[in-house]
Amino acid sequence: MSTKQGFRRREATALALLSAAMMTAEITLTRVFAVAQFYHFAFMIISLVLLGLGAAGTLIALFPRLTHLPPGSLLWATGTGFAVTTLLAFATFNAIPFDPFGVAWDPGQWFVLAVHVFLFTLPFMAIGVAVAVLLEQSGERGGMVYGLNLGGAALGALLALSVPSFLQAEGTLLASATVAALAAVVAGTRTRLIHVLTAMAVLLVSGWLAAERPGPFQLYLSPYKALPQALQYPGARVTWQGWNAFSRIDLVKSSGIRSLPGLSIRYTGPIPEQRALFWDGDNPSPVLASPQPFPAAAYMPLATAFVLRPRPNVLVLSARGGLDVAVALTLGARQVWAVEANPLVVQAAESVYRQPVVQVVLEGDRAFLQRTDQEFDLIVFSLTAAYRPVRSGAYSLAEDYRYTVEAFTHALGRLKDNGVLVVTRWLQTPPSEWVRAFALAVAAVEQAGGDPKAQIVAFRGYNTGTLLVQRRPFTQTEVTQVREFLETRGWDLVWAPGMRPEWANRYNVLPSPVYYRLFSSLLNAADREQWFAQQPFDVRPPTDNRPFFEHYFRWRQAGEVWQSLGKTWAPFGGAGYFVVLATLLILSVMALLLILVPLAAYQRTRSVPQPWPWVYPLSYFSALGLGFLFVEIPLIQLFILYLNQPIYAFTTVLIALLTFGAVGSWRWGRRLPGHTALWVAFIAVVMTFVLPWGMRQTLGWPLWARGMVTVLGLAPLATVMGMPFPRGLYLVSRGTREWIPWVWAINAALSVVASPLATLLALTWGFRTVLIGGVLAYWVAWISAQVWERRARGPVAPPAR
Repeated sequence: MSTKQGFRRREATALALLSAAMMTAEITLTRVFAVAQFYHFAFMIISLVLLGLGAAGTLIALFPRLTHLPPGSLLWATGTGFAVTTLLAFATFNAIPFDPFGVAWDPGQWFVLAVHVFLFTLPFMAIGVAVAVLLEQSGERGGMVYGLNLGGAALGALLALSVPSFLQAEGTLLASATVAALAAVVAGTRTRLIHVLTAMAVLLVSGWLAAERPGPFQLYLSPYKALPQALQYPGARVTWQGWNAFSRIDLVKSSGIRSLPGLSIRYTGPIPEQRALFWDGDNPSPVLASPQPFPAAAYMPLATAFVLRPRPNVLVLSARGGLDVAVALTLGARQVWAVEANPLVVQAAESVYRQPVVQVVLEGDRAFLQRTDQEFDLIVFSLTAAYRPVRSGAYSLAEDYRYTVEAFTHALGRLKDNGVLVVTRWLQTPPSEWVRAFALAVAAVEQAGGDPKAQIVAFRGYNTGTLLVQRRPFTQTEVTQVREFLETRGWDLVWAPGMRPEWANRYNVLPSPVYYRLFSSLLNAADREQWFAQQPFDVRPPTDNRPFFEHYFRWRQAGEVWQSLGKTWAPFGGAGYFVVLATLLILSVMALLLILVPLAAYQRTRSVPQPWPWVYPLSYFSALGLGFLFVEIPLIQLFILYLNQPIYAFTTVLIALLTFGAVGSWRWGRRLPGHTALWVAFIAVVMTFVLPWGMRQTLGWPLWARGMVTVLGLAPLATVMGMPFPRGLYLVSRGTREWIPWVWAINAALSVVASPLATLLALTWGFRTVLIGGVLAYWVAWISAQVWERRARGPVAPPAR
């Protein structure tokens, strides 16, 4: 690579812009896939990006002439290629949508999915070609190229956070193509006029598409999501829509909207006029068209708590459409605190939130509970999820830090001495969701030093179950009050202190009192772990280490899920877990090919006297690829709790890792690997103890302050994580520089596998297990580096036949 001032200014700028376009596209695609399809597909973006980067190394190994391109021409070609393929991939994604429900009976859907994966891989392969070639051309100065790549990507992460509020997700994705085209213009000014004109044309087209978003570039939503289904009702229409970095909110007006979850079967009065608020095209929440009191409120499950605590101060967590807020106001609450982290939700449901006795808190639930010193008469966990069969699997990969043992324990600590925690969840067959919520309440009460048999009351209606949890035991008078009120509403008591079997299953009659038996057996179980192991679904209480409330899958269900494939109204046969597993298997095969194909190409064209020299770079860069993602993913998950939203955690952690990783790469990248991988492992272990403590101390701080704490807290780890890769490149460049694209492919290939593998491990054993795996991977990299450095005597030759 040229080291003249021209490269340092134009080509360096172009490389930084291209890296920014890549990261903006990667983050935005997680939103595009989550909105257009289901949560399954959002997490797959990381693997898709890394697959493209790894394929770039393989492409260069097969076509080594690419390494002779001048930097300006290379960046012009890859920038233009990124922009064009991004536009093509997104247009195809909307024009030929993938049907996840149809894979069981329509084999063509697998082809559609393959086309989508292939097309969205191409832009990232273009980026990978640019970086891998520049790394090879730079030789011992590879740390500078790697640093520019990381620094530009950090800038792209900032763009992905700020732009969606103005351009929406699809416009932001198209804007990433515009940034890539701008990089091509900057690089093309050092080459030919035709390059400049071509790049300018692509720049203008992509910029216009980002601003206007004509038909093929309007985001297509899966017809199985709730929003497209609601709009099929005659007269239904979207009256308001808003985007921000972590959500798309739609407000729908329709005469067919009638949603009062848990409403008593005894209620025969009018249903208030409602709107429906949709988050990412799904999970509709009712919004009352008028803030006036409505008679149905006295027949909602929350009314039971008002029998125990009249005129209370009420805290509503994740208030969403504000139904619980409206119920509390109608029933006579003195003051209502409505906690909602999304300002778009408050804007859409302003008729409910703008009441004199309602105090809106734009903050995450856990952050508010940590910050406030106030105690409440009632704390309500709003039911924000729509009903879905337990086998649907559509949200089994979604984390929810409201429904963990730590969250419930913290909420109990914010109750007054006679305060009540109110939790309502859906009822499914076989029992699962409400059983897990009950187990969660039991664990939280025990962790707080209480007696769950005396402090929990559970009752159910037709399709919902509600828990009332107190800080102190229920008195006999309170139990009598609850029983008498439930009788007037036709709700069934499932558990209460002094519970008798004949009190259960009287109104909403089931074939057997299954919930009473389950709750009673759980409370009386001598060995809780054995009780959980005997259940058909995994209903163990989630923790912050494993916060997957809607993940009920057990491996012994695999045969049943396979037999139901194509026979249930659920994507992939009903197990989101299988989507991850299938992704892991497919990507493992692809990753293996990325490593073996260039290796085979070397074997055909070269012969060497030294056997097996490729074992050392293979093990070193494989361990780095696996270890980086195994450390990054738990950190992202840890900071979801801290920063309220997954996209905030994803972006902020990436900014920290990329920015300080660029510093580590640029400043200390031109040395032998040494002990850098061991330092990463050591600091990662220290962080597992320091970060949670620091987060607990600062969780109540403002969001911007927590973002700064995140970036600065990760700085030491991010800096050392930026060192091992360029140092390994330096060792390769001392031997056979042509191997650089191959080791680039190795690193990306193992990162491809690491993403779904980390998800599987986290679902099964929690994120600490994933982090331990990352520490072990860096330890393997350190061992490989030590052996590699000792055996590196002169040039390292390519592998022999």
